Amino acid sequence: MSEGLAGGLEGRVVIVTGAGGGLGRTHALLLAERGAQVVVNDLGGGTDGTGDSTGAAQVVVDEIEAKGGVAVANRDSVSTPEGAQAIVQTALDTFGRVDGVVNNAGILRDRTLVKMTPQDLELVLDVHLKGTIYVSQAAFPHMKAQGLGRFVHTTSAAGIFGNFGQSNYSAAKLGICGFSRTLAEEGAKANITSNVIAPLALTRLTEELMGDLGQYLQPELVSPLVVALLDPASTVSREVFSVGAGRYARVFTGLTPGWTAERGAVPSPEDVAEHLGQIMDTEGFIIPERATDEIALVASALGLG
Repeated sequence: MSEGLAGGLEGRVVIVTGAGGGLGRTHALLLAERGAQVVVNDLGGGTDGTGDSTGAAQVVVDEIEAKGGVAVANRDSVSTPEGAQAIVQTALDTFGRVDGVVNNAGILRDRTLVKMTPQDLELVLDVHLKGTIYVSQAAFPHMKAQGLGRFVHTTSAAGIFGNFGQSNYSAAKLGICGFSRTLAEEGAKANITSNVIAPLALTRLTEELMGDLGQYLQPELVSPLVVALLDPASTVSREVFSVGAGRYARVFTGLTPGWTAERGAVPSPEDVAEHLGQIMDTEGFIIPERATDEIALVASALGLG
């Protein structure tokens, strides 16, 4: 990441979804403090996605303006293409451009797999995964046209590593990581970056889960990384970061050398089972940057490249 980020967001326009409280609020406040013009989006619903309120986003806007910042409220839903387009249009109508998007909106419908209803699955996918895609899709053409764009999406440890009772949430959150890497690939030539954070913070969604650790998990400790990644000077892209309690760390997907059967041979299940130790051995792993890196590794293992 480039140094000298201070002041780089002055006059830039950033959309923050789910910014009526918690992490989204602290992102919006810090962005405004650094000179960004912020679209504060929040439907104002409950943590389970039900209900709505006209006031949540406006409260944060009032807070920003009281500190001398610039912001506008929006309460459209991220979960539909029409809502996403309206969010981006608010940025265009109010500020004339969009430079960054923080996809932060989220809900929880925790259930074990056998108890999960179709609605529990659909609502979580709609807000987290589809919402991230829809808002990004609406903003992308405008960023491409101006030759600049910064996306920061929100995943979770539950998505990356799994967590009991959160199969719907985990599926949505890991999907965001794959989406971000493809978005980064498609936006690279237009100076558009895309990254993901996996925050560990005390919010409405997590306050009952953290216990004694909660006192160290202020949302304000997550936002500095978000703001740094949104800065036009930052060239970091395709990455996933774990962030919480003042700790910032890269999360990566590794690919082991594995075991390769003799070229042209069809191994038996017993052959594969016999080599599982070698298949799982992490010694000499690589960190692929794109899908073609795996193809190159396989070709090399076969002596073809």
